[in-house]
Amino acid sequence: MAHSGASGRTKKALSESLKKMMKQKPLNKISIREIVEDSGLNRQTFYYHFKDIYDLVEWMFEQEAIRLLKENMTFLTWEDSCLYLLKYIEQNWEVCTSALHSLGRSHLESFFYKDIYSILRSVIDEGASDLILQEKYKDFLAHFYTVSFAAVLISWMKGEIKLTAEELIEMISITISNNIRSAMERFSEM
Repeated sequence: MAHSGASGRTKKALSESLKKMMKQKPLNKISIREIVEDSGLNRQTFYYHFKDIYDLVEWMFEQEAIRLLKENMTFLTWEDSCLYLLKYIEQNWEVCTSALHSLGRSHLESFFYKDIYSILRSVIDEGASDLILQEKYKDFLAHFYTVSFAAVLISWMKGEIKLTAEELIEMISITISNNIRSAMERFSEM
């Protein structure tokens, strides 16, 4: 058990160094050498825990935003969960936009895809509990809304959508209100 605690502390130290640097320059201009020097660790330690910087970025986002979101899913509505994610982005704006600009839209979408998908899939499973609905339809709906949410999220981060986090979630909620349930009902008739 002590090993996993030390491993977690090491990963956290590397993550903190990366975050500090991402506030100063784009992700694609940061080297592993800089991260390990700042954290006081060595290159071998970095590669023991992560295959590359992108793996570290994914771990960082997973730990800081998505893990906490998943832990609180039973207490939150999907709107609260999405707002939580937007608030995390606002609080870590430099880091998140550095990742967006350095990695590109598709790479950042893939970082969040599996986690957003699992949240939406839970919403769909819960909403379809009284319906006979094939898994392929549930999967399609979760994929459709995950891709849509990710595209809107990235447009918001790029400044293409000029709304507060609360306004954006309200707009998304209004847009899809009852649409998921309606689609599930139509799919259940197929």
